[in-house]
Amino acid sequence: MQPPEEVKRQLVRQWLAKAEQDFGLAEHLVAEQSPYLLAVGFHSQQAAEKYVKAFLVHHQCAFPKTHDIDELLDRAATVDHAFAESIRTAAALSPYAVDERYPGDYPDMSESEAVEALALARLVRDAILGRGF
Repeated sequence: MQPPEEVKRQLVRQWLAKAEQDFGLAEHLVAEQSPYLLAVGFHSQQAAEKYVKAFLVHHQCAFPKTHDIDELLDRAATVDHAFAESIRTAAALSPYAVDERYPGDYPDMSESEAVEALALARLVRDAILGRGF
């Protein structure tokens, strides 16, 4: 049986590995000037969400099944308010999780919006990985 701290570390690493996959794919799509811009938005959102969830797991802070980064950051703020606020702009990625993936009232994503989505994901990535998890 593993000690609880090791179980927690493993779970944090799993969240980070999943986040890195999403981030890497979004980064690749932008670097290759892919026409699949909505995929950049989706994977940027997914990466940011998973990085924040890794932070929450590390701090043993429960969270609901949600794609709402703002809601997750509200939870993170209970642990470290200044930290959560420093990456709050990433909440703008939340619509890319579901809303923009289906036909409807949303316009197609522009190249500059895709680049901005990746930059927001990078902001969260750098902040989380900079904490040394």
